[in-house]
Amino acid sequence: MLELALLGLLREAPVHGYELRKQLVLRLGGLRAYSYGSLYPALRRLTRAGLIVEESGSPAKRARKVYRITAEGKERFADLLAQAGPETYDDAGFGVHFAFFARTDQATRLRILEGRRRRIEERREGLREVLSRAGERLDAYTLELQRHGLDACEREVRWLEELITNERSGRSPAGETPLENPRPHQDRP
Repeated sequence: MLELALLGLLREAPVHGYELRKQLVLRLGGLRAYSYGSLYPALRRLTRAGLIVEESGSPAKRARKVYRITAEGKERFADLLAQAGPETYDDAGFGVHFAFFARTDQATRLRILEGRRRRIEERREGLREVLSRAGERLDAYTLELQRHGLDACEREVRWLEELITNERSGRSPAGETPLENPRPHQDRP
């Protein structure tokens, strides 16, 4: 998922490592913490794979390396966006894909949203079963934690259903008709 996130951010503009980390935190901070210890090895892997290039920044006190996506990187980003398998339904995978939904085609967005809804519904049913079968054996705090988890699942299912309804009707998450609906692998100006 870090590869998708980095390529997506670099798809928007060339930036240096520190700014990339800031953008990761801004876009995905609530989902996952990204350390420099994971960021820079990932940037090196992407560079070795030819998906990004490293350029010297402006000559200042300390020149920063600026990373820019290559044509191969743009293709890889489009391929990663188009994937809609089980890994995109899990918490981290879903969050990263959702952060780049504006660049994802409608059919893929729907597959991911519907898969995520199924995953959360399964989680919700598991919590309901725990509460019904073991609720009386749980202490008050554990019981409250299980109820909190169930409540969170129910809220997320409602949110996903609203997103799916909007997608099917061609509206954005805010309920407005989008100005454009990107096609698969199409670059937006």
